[in-house]
Amino acid sequence: MDLSLIQKDILITLITLYHQHSHPIKGEEIAEVIRRNPGTVRNQMQALKAIGLVDGIPGPKGGYNPTVQAYRALNLDISEKEYDVKISRNGEEVQGVKVMEIAFTTLCHPDICRANATLMGSVKGFEIGDQITIGPTPVNKLLIRGEVYGRDEVSQTLLISIFEMISLPKKPIKYYMSSPLISLQRSDPLRTALALFNSHHIRGAPVIEGGNLFGIITMSDVAKAIEKNAPMDSPISTIMTTDVVIASSSVQLFEVIRSFKERDIGRLIVMEEDRPVGILTQSDIIKVFPSL
Repeated sequence: MDLSLIQKDILITLITLYHQHSHPIKGEEIAEVIRRNPGTVRNQMQALKAIGLVDGIPGPKGGYNPTVQAYRALNLDISEKEYDVKISRNGEEVQGVKVMEIAFTTLCHPDICRANATLMGSVKGFEIGDQITIGPTPVNKLLIRGEVYGRDEVSQTLLISIFEMISLPKKPIKYYMSSPLISLQRSDPLRTALALFNSHHIRGAPVIEGGNLFGIITMSDVAKAIEKNAPMDSPISTIMTTDVVIASSSVQLFEVIRSFKERDIGRLIVMEEDRPVGILTQSDIIKVFPSL
């Protein structure tokens, strides 16, 4: 089916807004997104309705719904299991737009890596030079960062010059954690903690007794205590952190990276059946993907 550029633009925007809100979409809403006159959109909607691509819903809460034929006309998959691949522009996630397909055009070039990203949603919000991030994708957890150097409004495609690609591991954190745990007890003095850190070349350790986790102490905690002239025989229970960030050993590595950023932590304790079994540090993550 041959559709004009504006008809494709309207239809893609209708589908995008419909998936966002799950109710009929008014012509004025579409006009605002694609920056067209509402009257022009209404006229085109009548044409799309006549060829069976949209349904008109009357009433104050009415509007337009896309039909199954609309998806077919745009070669879109309407599977309920579809995964949303997000796209961010200059550090901000673009609402109502997702990436449907990525085609690498110069993957084997020694100096240039470019790709075409086909979107569900309008490409008009993107400008040449925009810094974008795509992903992670569902299967390989691929994260792509690059710069827009062109756009095709007919196929709703962004032309991207890629400067970084990262495939986030899907294995659970138990494959990357340090184990068995090097730990301390609440009654251990500061000097014991300091000696433990130096002998094992670590900067933090959990506080464990009877297989139960009571806290965590780091080199920074010890250094602050020494600055305040705390006696070296003071028990570490007086300076340890009891609010410990934990994660199940079955959690995938890419899922916990955000915790390190949001909580501003250097390590977390890995648990199995409410028992601490390992520790995951920023250094462990850097070893996996040093470009982060």
